[in-house]
Amino acid sequence: MTKRKRYSTEFKAKVALEAIREELTTAELAKKYDIHPTMISGWKRTAIENMAQVFSGPATAEPMISAAEVEKLHAKIGQLVVERDFLSEASSLILGTGGKKR
Repeated sequence: MTKRKRYSTEFKAKVALEAIREELTTAELAKKYDIHPTMISGWKRTAIENMAQVFSGPATAEPMISAAEVEKLHAKIGQLVVERDFLSEASSLILGTGGKKR
């Protein structure tokens, strides 16, 4: 008994796009990629059906950031502010005149 092969979404999209372009027949694509022609037809049909959804969303999708990541970034900002203030204070002690060279 053999396991079913799983194909990546990128691979499916590539094959479906080639099928939509119709530069090669489905049988030729099936031979080229060693896939059953029915799979290619299904991927092509799915791609065509879902193509409108690509354009229906907002123009620029913002990446989702979790609350934990936000907390981590706020902690890092706080740490950097403390380090900046410390170094500013230290440079003013070393150089005098508020940390500016003469």
